[in-house]
Amino acid sequence: MRGITDTVKHLLIINVIMFIGTLTIGGGQSFYQWFALYLPENALFQPWQIITHMFMHGGYAHIIFNMFALWMFGTAVESQIGSKKFIFIYISAGLGAVLFQLAFYYFNYLPLKSELLASGFNMQQLVEIFESNKVAGVSDTQLALLKEAYPIYNASMVGASGCIMGVLAAFGMMNPEAKLVMIFLPIPIKAKYFIPGIIILDVVSALTGQSFFSPSNTAYMAHVGGALTGFLIMWYWKKNQFNKNRWDL
Repeated sequence: MRGITDTVKHLLIINVIMFIGTLTIGGGQSFYQWFALYLPENALFQPWQIITHMFMHGGYAHIIFNMFALWMFGTAVESQIGSKKFIFIYISAGLGAVLFQLAFYYFNYLPLKSELLASGFNMQQLVEIFESNKVAGVSDTQLALLKEAYPIYNASMVGASGCIMGVLAAFGMMNPEAKLVMIFLPIPIKAKYFIPGIIILDVVSALTGQSFFSPSNTAYMAHVGGALTGFLIMWYWKKNQFNKNRWDL
């Protein structure tokens, strides 16, 4: 595969294999439930999902766009910093994405759960409702709270977007004058303006629910967490690049 660095090539292969597994194993459901990331309170949650969800995707468009971005920016970044540093940024950004997205979920979910428990439910009843999506004999207030809490409890997270946002941030740190173009906005913009702009749009989308260029079910705070993690790692490395012991991994 010419024009693709080794680590990027292996990541592409793993992502494609996992996507094929999603399509072919367990009728498109079992494989997804094993390896997508669920809220830790959800019965479907498993510790390995913290890593495996980074290699899962929810559809053809999702994986095509992510793998295109991984090839485009990942190859450039790996060529500049080497495979060890690249994979460190990639996985770390994915973990940063998890941290931000789960924190955002819990920020919204915990107050709802507290109100539901205070209204007369116990935790077992809530779990049964969330898992069955069946409810009867509740007040209008309780029903409204359940409708808000249900999609958060059952939310799943898949995709390499958080990892790729970290790689994109690293690319911008090393190539601030490089001009980038969005598919939906064909105007060349320097990386030092483009990448912060994307992050700001993700924050606004997460807080308002208004989607700009991504599907409405996008985990926007995962994008923010991945980008911030990639930025902080590159900032630290650049700050200490003359100290050999700190630069080498």
